[in-house]
Amino acid sequence: MPNQEVNLTKRVRTDRGLRYCPVVLAANGRVKPDLVLVSGKPERHVQGAYYLEWYEGKKRVRLSVGKNPQDAAARRLTKEAELNARNHGVHVVSTSTNGRRLLSAAISEWLSEIKLTKKPKTYLSYANGLEYFAKSCHKQYLEDVDRRDLLAFAAYLRDEKGLAPQTCHNRFRYAVSFLKSCGIRRMAQKNDWPQFVAEEPDIYEREEIDQLFKACTEEERLHYEFFLMTGMRDQEVMHTYWSDVNLKHSIVKVSHKPDRGWTPKAYKEREIPVPEKLVEALKAWKAKSDKNCNLVFPTSGCKPDTHFLERLKACAKRAKLNPDSFFLHKFRATFATWSLWAGVDLRTVQLWLGHTDIESTMRYLKPSRSQRVREKVNEIFA
Repeated sequence: MPNQEVNLTKRVRTDRGLRYCPVVLAANGRVKPDLVLVSGKPERHVQGAYYLEWYEGKKRVRLSVGKNPQDAAARRLTKEAELNARNHGVHVVSTSTNGRRLLSAAISEWLSEIKLTKKPKTYLSYANGLEYFAKSCHKQYLEDVDRRDLLAFAAYLRDEKGLAPQTCHNRFRYAVSFLKSCGIRRMAQKNDWPQFVAEEPDIYEREEIDQLFKACTEEERLHYEFFLMTGMRDQEVMHTYWSDVNLKHSIVKVSHKPDRGWTPKAYKEREIPVPEKLVEALKAWKAKSDKNCNLVFPTSGCKPDTHFLERLKACAKRAKLNPDSFFLHKFRATFATWSLWAGVDLRTVQLWLGHTDIESTMRYLKPSRSQRVREKVNEIFA
């Protein structure tokens, strides 16, 4: 495999706006401070930070490496060696020759462990968060990272990336978790964390559900009744087998599917009781289903159906409802809220939803605004 190159550029302001321009090297290979090539000609630009640039497949990756040209050059050599070692199957250690840990290598090593223990979607979130942390932090060594770097990271997420407050909080949490795993603890103070207001979960009104189902085909109605009456996540519905459905005892199970490389969130299996109305619809559906396919809702090739969301929005449009207000997780929120309104205790709803903590379930303890409640209010103050 050919060696991978890492380029060193400087982000400077030119007549054509901000650009990443190649640095100018001296005859001995050292970087000439503040000199960059703009349209092939050397120009002096004192302001701006240096960036490493390389490709991972077809994706170009940029990493900020501070404003010191010689430190930036050293980071380029380190990153190039790291990438080439990994490409040739060599384990990359997170220490340099002086015994200090390279930040970039420590991040790579930690993410490789996350990839082994987390689901792909979760891993991508961690990787995205740590990529942003690396871009915002100009330190070469892990031991040099301090509280100010975390504060700069929070500002970077908010101001440069324009992320939502809760997303900033989550990405900040990933960086703190990374530092803790490296033995760097209690760096972030309570007020350093990005703040956000936990929004009340959005649920469907019964009138909306009725109007939606009237516009659905028989098959579509079963799909969304299943979402509504089980409270399952979209991936859980997609990977439901007929062996998970106990029609005799009116129970649906969420279980591990090793043959499809799929596991439930937090690796927790669970059982959910379902109403007779759904059981009868599933019996009719099973009678018409392909007996050679173990999925309840398969594609024609017996693969998990991944088009529930787009069909839901199409149904909402036919029902003359706003498609932007319809999404799959809203069925789950509705299931939880309606169950709590009906008097089911928090612990039981927690188990049905597969939450690891009771606080996640408590979010669905929202006040009822139904006509029945309004009538009671009118009675109180009649």
